[in-house]
Amino acid sequence: KERVRALDFVDVREVVDEFARAIRQELDYRLEGRNADTLHRNFAGHPHVRVPRVYWTYTRARVLTLEFIEGRQLADIDEALYTIEERKRLAEVIAEAWMTMVFRDGFFHGDPHPANILVIRPDLIGLVDFGLAGKLTDDDLTKATRLFIDVANENVDAIPKRLVDLGVRYPKGASLSEIDPLQVIREVFGVIYSMNLRLPTRFIILDKAIATLASAGVELYPDFNVFEVAKPYARSLLVGRYTPQRMLTRARRESFKLASVFAEYPYQVHDILEQARDGQIEVGFVHKGLDEFMQKIDVAMNRLIIAFVVAAGLIGSSLIGVFATSGPQLLGLNVVSAFGFFLSGVLGLWLLWGVFRSGRI
Repeated sequence: KERVRALDFVDVREVVDEFARAIRQELDYRLEGRNADTLHRNFAGHPHVRVPRVYWTYTRARVLTLEFIEGRQLADIDEALYTIEERKRLAEVIAEAWMTMVFRDGFFHGDPHPANILVIRPDLIGLVDFGLAGKLTDDDLTKATRLFIDVANENVDAIPKRLVDLGVRYPKGASLSEIDPLQVIREVFGVIYSMNLRLPTRFIILDKAIATLASAGVELYPDFNVFEVAKPYARSLLVGRYTPQRMLTRARRESFKLASVFAEYPYQVHDILEQARDGQIEVGFVHKGLDEFMQKIDVAMNRLIIAFVVAAGLIGSSLIGVFATSGPQLLGLNVVSAFGFFLSGVLGLWLLWGVFRSGRI
């Protein structure tokens, strides 16, 4: 992290811990089985996605028994056997599957590389390898859906505003096809990096999944744009996120949070007053650029002290030379007086040299 500044926008320790946890989970097939079970339930009856069923009777920590799905890995398919329309449809089906996971369910397969996607036919895929999965909160889904809907609906007046809020610059009136999803992701993460913000690890996994998915889609169909595929989802997402039942649930949850906050206020005020009474309140003050100012003051004070020492040395040596009538003499001066003049001269020359070097004379 000390050598790579781009890592400043994430908590590296937290990311390492997250992936270490994911690796440990992948070694315990029961956890992978639970991920598969969740996705199997979420996609039950889906016309374009199959997730194998888990046979828990034959599953242990070191053995995972799944339903067999016949298909060819996306990495191994011969694209020459598919027409351009079939490849486009396959890319759309894959994108739709992950949009459903992320925006509808909030639980997604975190490793969608071509070896984990089985092609049964151009409009039907199967998923395997559920060791890495991500989960988004309801608040995450709400925020992501707002931006997603604007993009999917080609609301070009709203898209720049959403991106400008993040510090990304796109001209108004730009065509949807000119917006590269991968570039948007890169710029958003660039803004996070430049602002020194910390990114939650669940979004690191989501970013990994989106980047892998977009690359796979482009390989299948070079003109593939995930935002184009998103259009049919926009209205259903909007309706789904803001149904009266969801709004009521959200309002109830927020009410509980507010009630908890207000219930804590009297105790927090009491603690503050007790700390003030006992003199335990500390105020932290950080002023940017103050170190340089203090350094300049320190240099000035050092020079002032040296000037006082030189002046005192000259005055003291003069008094000794005038009033000292005994003791060793050097060139008609008392030795102590001569040494004082010499030392004061050296310090004075050193002070002048420092002033000349600083250019402040």
